[in-house]
Amino acid sequence: MSNAAPLRDSLAAIVGQDRVLDRPVDLIAFASDASFYRLIPKAVVFAGSVDEVKGLFRVSQGMGIPMTFRAAGTSLSGQSVSDGILVEVARNWRAIEVLDGGARVKVQPGVIGAHVNQALGRFKSKMGPDPASINTCTVGGILSNNSSGMCCGVAQNAYHTLDSLTFVLPSGTVIDTARPDADEALRRAEPALWEGLLSLKAELEANAPLATRIRAKYKIKNTTGYSLNAFLDFSRPVDIFRNLLVGSEGTLAFIAEAVLRTVPDLPVKVTGFLIFPDIHAACAAIVPLRDAGAAALELLDRASLRSVENQAGIPPTIKDLPGGAAALLVEFQGQEEAARYELEAKAVEAAAGLTLLEPAKFTHNPVEQALFWKIRSGTFPSVGAVRKRGTTVIIEDVAFPIEKLADATVDLTKLFARHGYDEAIIFGHAKDGNLHFVITQSFNDQAAVDRYARFIDDVVELVVKKYDGALKAEHGTGRNMAPFVETEWGAEAKAVMTKLKALVDPAQLLNPGVILTADPKGHLADLKPMPGVEEEVDKCIECGYCEPKCPSRELTLTPRQRIVVRREMARLEATRENAALLGSLSEAFPYMALKTCAVDGLCATACPVGIDTGQLTKRFRRASHSPRAQKLALTVARNFATLEPGVRLGLRSGHIVQSIFGNAAMPMLTRILKAFGWAHQWSPEMPKPAKGRLPVTQRQGAQAIYFPACISRTMGHLPGEDPSISLVEALVAVSARAGVPVHIPTDVAGTCCGVPFSSKGFDLAHKFTVNQAIERFWTWSHEGELPVVVDTSPCTYGLTTCRGYLTPENQAKFDKLTILDAVAFAHDVLLPKLQVKRKIGSAVLHPVCSLTKMALVPKLEGVAKALAEKVTVPKDAGCCGFAGDRGFMVPELTASATKHESSEVRKGAFDAHLSSSRTCEIGMTRSTGSIYRSFVYLLEASTRP
Repeated sequence: MSNAAPLRDSLAAIVGQDRVLDRPVDLIAFASDASFYRLIPKAVVFAGSVDEVKGLFRVSQGMGIPMTFRAAGTSLSGQSVSDGILVEVARNWRAIEVLDGGARVKVQPGVIGAHVNQALGRFKSKMGPDPASINTCTVGGILSNNSSGMCCGVAQNAYHTLDSLTFVLPSGTVIDTARPDADEALRRAEPALWEGLLSLKAELEANAPLATRIRAKYKIKNTTGYSLNAFLDFSRPVDIFRNLLVGSEGTLAFIAEAVLRTVPDLPVKVTGFLIFPDIHAACAAIVPLRDAGAAALELLDRASLRSVENQAGIPPTIKDLPGGAAALLVEFQGQEEAARYELEAKAVEAAAGLTLLEPAKFTHNPVEQALFWKIRSGTFPSVGAVRKRGTTVIIEDVAFPIEKLADATVDLTKLFARHGYDEAIIFGHAKDGNLHFVITQSFNDQAAVDRYARFIDDVVELVVKKYDGALKAEHGTGRNMAPFVETEWGAEAKAVMTKLKALVDPAQLLNPGVILTADPKGHLADLKPMPGVEEEVDKCIECGYCEPKCPSRELTLTPRQRIVVRREMARLEATRENAALLGSLSEAFPYMALKTCAVDGLCATACPVGIDTGQLTKRFRRASHSPRAQKLALTVARNFATLEPGVRLGLRSGHIVQSIFGNAAMPMLTRILKAFGWAHQWSPEMPKPAKGRLPVTQRQGAQAIYFPACISRTMGHLPGEDPSISLVEALVAVSARAGVPVHIPTDVAGTCCGVPFSSKGFDLAHKFTVNQAIERFWTWSHEGELPVVVDTSPCTYGLTTCRGYLTPENQAKFDKLTILDAVAFAHDVLLPKLQVKRKIGSAVLHPVCSLTKMALVPKLEGVAKALAEKVTVPKDAGCCGFAGDRGFMVPELTASATKHESSEVRKGAFDAHLSSSRTCEIGMTRSTGSIYRSFVYLLEASTRP
């Protein structure tokens, strides 16, 4: 029995074998979070209940193995990595319950912050904390780090909006602080802790200078150390401990559930982007703008503005600003539309006396407002995108008293120059005196580590000694500031924190090294190596923003984890230090990272630096194909017209076999054929063949060319679906009804969007198909005179993004073509000219990945809302993982990808289930048991005379 076996057996006895990971590939995948630290866990466990957490605590305490809780892993200070037991609490802790008409909300730690706000949206309320990572981070992390953000300040942070908690102590004690007897329950179960909390409270209250200092430090953002203000703000031990858990970074207990008080969601916004001659002038404007009621005041120094000045859409005047210029993004917010002009008047009045390079302008226009926020949000990723290979991006956050902010900013800039961080930028939440600074740093050699150490020592000296600020404003102490807690707080406060930790976790096993450490060099230990890998993913900063978008996130690896594993493989290949580990990773990589990647590209939509991890997958798939395989794929592409009847014949034959021998026959037959290299697996949702003949249409008088995708030409209705009209017939009919007749070219057979070849890494075939398609589109459309409508969204996306694969001649043609997805065609062209005769009660939508990437989801919703009284887009809607034909080859990918969305759909009763891609519709039908079909069918039926 291996050394790891007793641990695995003990953990599996609590949660089951399938929720314990200890293979090398899994441990490496979970060794990193968004910080620049890396610790390889001994095991990863997916806990699912409070009882399981209690059992895991017993194992940790009994075996003397450290334990750390992790949710989204977006922590920037190393709070969610461990070399012991890493307990993942994201996927099984996702419940949300809105209370008191939106005044409060009950949440579990795995709920993504944006999902909470989505649930609260109809009540016009939201969570107080508004971190930049809210689309990824979870409530567990928001509470554990006392997160704030751009608008919430101190008053609406996690600490001040907390109502109650249910927590689990390392001893196994469970307390719900909302219960009337909660304090008594804590006293009975944990008398030493209960008495100890009162003793520490008395100690702090008796120390008047320290108590005064605590109150002063929490007037600005401060997450360094434990939330000592809890001892002064509350009387009962249970209430003190409840709020001590906010910002405790998982070092004291596990937060199993929380009730938060909400704040109003203010939809009315007046926004300005004010340019100042220097940082002092910008900082001088903070107090008058804040006192006038500004909800957001975001400061950007000249370096941060320079970092985004070349991005698309950024005003060209940004480039011409003088070297010392600075900017404030100012936003006033209100509840009612009637208050809009009053807000603007306040903004204009407050800006009237400011020293500006340009006259102050405030806008109501959402497009202009989005541009201002794009400038602000683009600063961090812009540095990450251009950093040198082998470096990581470090974003730190500090806080200063407002009156000292300008001088502190200048001094920080001098530190960058002194230590050679030429690319560094400063931006932040000026209203709260909170600055973020971004540097790029290598930890691949000792000289680089030493430089970073000297820099951090100087930062601590500047923030604490010179300006009496906070070393951590909102990102949490973590590992990187744990050695400096005493420097900021002093020995007496640090002693209180140490006693607190000892009261709760005397064995020091719960997330050790975070917040408190005895190692003065702890911030320089376990630094993450960042070896260069493939160019498609070298820019990755491992922030984890991609993970909620990934269809394989609960099956194999996420995009971040694919890159983490690939980097470790590259490191091992270079150092040759562990051949066994490299061999294990190399063996697991094809299935974990490549075969189960849907290459859907949604990861890029959430990535701060725009990485599409699918490009890495395609690179490896290309590399796995021999020249002979590439040529064979090209032959298939050249003869695609002859393949189409074969696909229809195969579908027809399969359904005949099923009709004779039963539904189990074809799945069994394809499983047998798999042993001989057959990749596709038959499923009961396999569609019937499409009709061999397409509708006859006229070129004369046509207002658009209709290109039925090869899927529409080969795959017909699903079993149980109404076969009376095909998708192609429905689109032709409804277009004619709108007075916008379309023409299907007679030579459309054999034309392909190229996506099937691109996704599999067959470059020659992909280039041939897209060039052929564009040449035919050019001819069919009379050289771009008519738009070309495509009925399958992934095909539309493949065609509209193919320019880089075209010959120069075809690029010129491409630039003159208009290629429309059927969703846009229906919404913009057909719907205004149609009369809806009948509406259904409800419809649920599955927006496919390509529709999301083309920003057409609102138009799909618009069409659906014209046809149904109620339209639902599930909050967990995302990539279904079918990925063309991958759902036929790796059905477990689709099952995992659709698990949460289908659970939401199954809870409702809908009259129609709509999408815009046949293969995705197959996947969703398989997952939910309800037939998904193109929205075009409902559009045709609802407008039929």
